[in-house]
Amino acid sequence: MNLLDIFSRKARMPGPGEALPGRERPITEPGAHFVNGHPIAGPYPAGIETAVFGLGCFWGAERKFWEADGVWATAVGYAGGLTPNPTYGEVCTGMTGHNEVVLVAYDPAVVSYDALLRLFFESHNPTQGMRQGNDVGTQYRSGIYVANAAERNRAEAARDAYQAALSAQGHGAITTEILDRPPFYFAEVEHQQYLAKNPNGYCGLGGTGVSCPIGTGVAAL
Repeated sequence: MNLLDIFSRKARMPGPGEALPGRERPITEPGAHFVNGHPIAGPYPAGIETAVFGLGCFWGAERKFWEADGVWATAVGYAGGLTPNPTYGEVCTGMTGHNEVVLVAYDPAVVSYDALLRLFFESHNPTQGMRQGNDVGTQYRSGIYVANAAERNRAEAARDAYQAALSAQGHGAITTEILDRPPFYFAEVEHQQYLAKNPNGYCGLGGTGVSCPIGTGVAAL
């Protein structure tokens, strides 16, 4: 199998009969956030809400969010595929269908969902399909995973507003998937807050340089 065949396979979602079987039990017990000590799986304080995004390699993606004001905790994991409780190695084969995602626990009185959407869109290139820069595979796709109709409406409005801004600068069509929130599987401990533990570690994220015209960073609209 040549390199092009490998890339093509990794950039194709597996069918139900092709996906790896996974396992019944979680692969890890989520602990405390390496940066702020908060429990990444909760319980969260009253009023804290959660959002889930996929925007390329989750090491760099998670850092974008934990550095934002109003974010109480973050965690990396897998979502959007077919394999229950996958491992990192399994996800990297392209045979689980999962995306590398970030769970964001945030205080909507400090940072709005619109502001998180703006950070999401500006932190990567959402026009690249099943890749992000040199990272190729289904686990690097752009995705917003919504918990309710209000989040879907905000996500679609943000996508449409950003598409207009991108098109004006000569960029292509946004490929971000906007889906009802699927099960979230926590990634292994070594991947949680990876770039805080490994400051010189790999980060392949790169935005378009185009501003997303939504979100002010303050209380929800």
